[in-house]
Amino acid sequence: SEPFIQWDALPPQDTSAGGAGAGGREEGPALVVLLGWLGARQKHLRRYADLYRDRGVGSVRFVVPVRELLGLDLGRRVERRVADLSAEIAAWCDADRSRTLLFHTFSNTGWLAYGAVLENLQSRADIIERIKGCIVDSAPVLEIRPEVWAAGFSAAMLKKSSSLTGPSADSPDGSTLNGALNKVTSVSELTKPSWGETFLLSTLQKFFEIVLHLPDVNRRMHKVLSVLSDKQPPCPQFYLYSSADRVIPAECVESFINMQRSLGVSVSAHNFVSSPHVDHYRSFPHLYSAKIDEFLKVCSPVSV
Repeated sequence: SEPFIQWDALPPQDTSAGGAGAGGREEGPALVVLLGWLGARQKHLRRYADLYRDRGVGSVRFVVPVRELLGLDLGRRVERRVADLSAEIAAWCDADRSRTLLFHTFSNTGWLAYGAVLENLQSRADIIERIKGCIVDSAPVLEIRPEVWAAGFSAAMLKKSSSLTGPSADSPDGSTLNGALNKVTSVSELTKPSWGETFLLSTLQKFFEIVLHLPDVNRRMHKVLSVLSDKQPPCPQFYLYSSADRVIPAECVESFINMQRSLGVSVSAHNFVSSPHVDHYRSFPHLYSAKIDEFLKVCSPVSV
């Protein structure tokens, strides 16, 4: 099976020719931590790693297979993998005090992984202060909502056959005209779920109504959510979302944005309107890239 963690810049403990960063590429002063959506594979995050590489930013990719969160340990193995990632990030930072970090999270799984990394690094204020920005793609939902978890797992399990992540009816190349979308598609126009998908969603929702309220799971979840609500680094945040997202409701993202702004956090956002869940870059590659460029200019000393 593929690794949870994949470095596109050499981690400090591995500088051999056969290491994770083999190929002669040197580390840059900044590293973006790409935290994938549930069921994402390393190859899916490669396009984002390439996006940052072209801007002089190294990357490390983290993925969570569906089976790891459905296991009998209720996510404990994933927590250990996040702890390993946190340790590797800390080691990378410790090797050079001038190094800085960015986080780019995908869906609620990536966003919760970000919260777990922050929790693991709470004793390292010197590293937390080096986090210069966080990009949140297709998230978050702050409340523990079984229907959102059911939608996320259903989309991950059914992949391309899921109506929740179906293609947008907008222009396939994501073209824009004077900065506006050529065509806007309402949520109601997206693919309707099949009987099998409806049954799976219903079953998963009942499952998560039980699991998410188990005392141990609920306590661990609230601990991470508390960090994400009140203890994020004082760096700019950028939310990329869509009104057509059928996994993470746009109003949940907007509610969290307003809450962070009320705390005095520098927050920017862009609603892609018609692209499905975690599909904004594929649907609108030029616009997505331009928005990342705009945000990187805000995240000094990270620059393009």
